[in-house]
Amino acid sequence: MTEVRTVWRGAATLGEGPAWDPARGVLWFVDIKQQRVHRYDPRGGDVASWDAPAQIGWVLPAAAGTLLAGLQTGLARFDPESGAFAHLADVEPDLPGNRLNDATVAADGTVYFGSMDDGESAATGRVHRWDGAQVTTTAIEPVAITNGPGISPDGTTLYHVDTVGGVIHAVVLNSDGTVGAAREFATIDPADGHPDGVTVDSGGNVWVGLWGGWRARCYAPDGSIRQEVKLPAANVTKIALGGPDLRTAFATTARKDLDDAALADQPDAGGLFAFEVEVPGQPLPPVRLA
Repeated sequence: MTEVRTVWRGAATLGEGPAWDPARGVLWFVDIKQQRVHRYDPRGGDVASWDAPAQIGWVLPAAAGTLLAGLQTGLARFDPESGAFAHLADVEPDLPGNRLNDATVAADGTVYFGSMDDGESAATGRVHRWDGAQVTTTAIEPVAITNGPGISPDGTTLYHVDTVGGVIHAVVLNSDGTVGAAREFATIDPADGHPDGVTVDSGGNVWVGLWGGWRARCYAPDGSIRQEVKLPAANVTKIALGGPDLRTAFATTARKDLDDAALADQPDAGGLFAFEVEVPGQPLPPVRLA
């Protein structure tokens, strides 16, 4: 049995977007519904927090000490020193009912990120690309809730999650940043939960949080189940691999959709958890900003 530690009992409504910052040696994550940015420092266990101006799906380390933030109102530069958010780009201004949900960074600093219907029903969620200057929409088919994406170590595969459909797709990632053919990488039985965010380790294994499944699951590159780790919270949203050797898995969770009886059974729901893994993660490149 893998030992799971509760490292923060913050009762996030919708904890999401964990991202290990190798330069600072800290973990960034967010609470989408409470519109908060959190920074966890494992050296002392401290958590610092900032208010965001809108629902926030993620923050990712960029150059010069700032971060790129995915807000419902678009992409913004976030400065943790001042707490200020500076708008950079609109995303789907014609879809005010959408919000941003999850993201990852390619080796060249390009960001791939998804949107979703905030009502979680309309198939209006798309996967977009930010090259440091502008947002373009990929050819990936729209779904109600996008999650991931994650990128393989060789940079040729983008893993994209259709949460409502219960499928992780493997999409060809071309050298020019565009996407090609897609195939089903893994299908999750609803009895096991719904696939949420994904992270790809240095061995090409795909970690996914299972919403309603009480677990994180690791798939081998061939799509077979390699490992499962049970957590003391039902709604596991995403795994980030960090720590000095990138072998500590951090799991964000959520209290959203849990009634009083469920919360009594899982008092640490909405917290941040950690456990150790054998295969280290991939270092997160800094986001490219123009």
